[in-house]
Amino acid sequence: MKTRNILFTVLISAVTAFGVLFAYNKFDHNRNNPNFQSTLPANYKFAGFLDSGNSPSGGPVDFTQAAAAAIPTVVHIKTTTNAKVVNNNLPQQQQNPFSDLFGNDLFNQLFGQGGGRQRMLPERASGSGVIISDDGYIVTNNHVVAGADKVTVTMSNNKQYTAKVLAVDPSYDLAVIKIDAKNLPFMLYGNSADTKIGQWVLAIGYPLNLEATVTAGIISAKSQYLGLNHDNTGGQKLAVESFLQTDAAVNPGNSGGALINTNGQLIGINSAIASPTGYYSGYSYAIPVDIVKKVVNDLIKYGSVQRGFLGAAFIDAGRLNDEQKQQAKIPANVDGVYITDLVKDGAAKAAGIEVGDVIKKINGVDINSGSELQEQLSNFRPGDKVKVTISRNGVEKTVTATLKNSAGNYNIVKPTTMVDKLGAELETLDPQKAKQMGLPGGVVVKKINQGALNDQTRMRDGFIITKVNGNPVKSLDDLKKEIGNQTDITITGYYPGYNEPFEYPLTLDTTPE
Repeated sequence: MKTRNILFTVLISAVTAFGVLFAYNKFDHNRNNPNFQSTLPANYKFAGFLDSGNSPSGGPVDFTQAAAAAIPTVVHIKTTTNAKVVNNNLPQQQQNPFSDLFGNDLFNQLFGQGGGRQRMLPERASGSGVIISDDGYIVTNNHVVAGADKVTVTMSNNKQYTAKVLAVDPSYDLAVIKIDAKNLPFMLYGNSADTKIGQWVLAIGYPLNLEATVTAGIISAKSQYLGLNHDNTGGQKLAVESFLQTDAAVNPGNSGGALINTNGQLIGINSAIASPTGYYSGYSYAIPVDIVKKVVNDLIKYGSVQRGFLGAAFIDAGRLNDEQKQQAKIPANVDGVYITDLVKDGAAKAAGIEVGDVIKKINGVDINSGSELQEQLSNFRPGDKVKVTISRNGVEKTVTATLKNSAGNYNIVKPTTMVDKLGAELETLDPQKAKQMGLPGGVVVKKINQGALNDQTRMRDGFIITKVNGNPVKSLDDLKKEIGNQTDITITGYYPGYNEPFEYPLTLDTTPE
């Protein structure tokens, strides 16, 4: 009788434990990705090893089952970018010494300045991607598919599909593409927060146009910042980087491929290599999957990433020496994320955070660098409340901040507009300057970054837009209205100091950003 009671108690405990684990796993996956990964795909059932202890603390590690489960889910992505017409209009040099002999037009034709339009050849590139659902959603890098006119996906079994780019975000260097297919093998998400320095990982992709290739290494470092990512304007103000660093061999073509743990679960998207030659020479970098989950879900659901901003400028004090701290007016004994400025109506100021405070934790997670701060905030949307632990004059306190979007409110952020695709920092021309120049108004191109203006014209910073397709433009709002959803436009305007107008025909890419 006693033995029966013991067996019954053990059975109830086992069933309860299994139920708790199942419920937690289901909740954890669905929290950020409600439509994905609710079932175990056949590629993992075939491998038959998930959570079987394939990561022993000692002795050799067997990578074969992890590779078998993951390889069918990693795809080869090939892109084609059609030929583009590049406008070479530039302000003519004031009175070049040969103008009397040849005329400015002939001089420019001979020596490459000024007018004329060139047709660039089609461009082809390749990278990798990871299938994340059985109905064909694939995650890859933004830089793999950015600007592509055609995207082709080849599976490990050589089946080919034409893919559609659903949405991208250059700030995170992530993109979601879709193929029309069903019952596909897909890769299960892991957890990058739990990765440890020294643990074994595998990188899977299609480097150098080879077949699916697997390499092994360890996690060398976490929360690394390289300064590679750029936002929609081509600047780095809103870019997010908190890379996992590994010594698994990664080469051109691996971008967008998988970094997995020894259970075959995705822990990162391979994105960059540290190399003086452009080929593998020791280290590679992956976007943590915890960031990937949130970004992918937002891109699919909203068409753009819904980022929660703290509204604070900061310096990574832990990486500065005493002299640099002195120059930045930071106390020598301060380490961590030091607040240097606050947005007037931002979440941090509203929560009582002050300039000079040091952020120590977000929701109880230790913060030692700006990269770690960005990584934690990437998990939240506008309107979410986070607990921020700060140190002020050596005393720690915790406040609650309600995050906002980049516009300073809690609204859903809409996808990129056609104006954003110009790839420039723009502002309405100051009325006083407009009057001095004899213009009714206009839009100043303050800085040209990555986008249509950079790719298709030789426009210079400082150009003043006065018309779009012949219609007057007096402000930034006018510019947005006139461009609307048009893909083919002609921009007309002036350079300060020049009396003649310049025209720049453009074709705006319809690929989402």
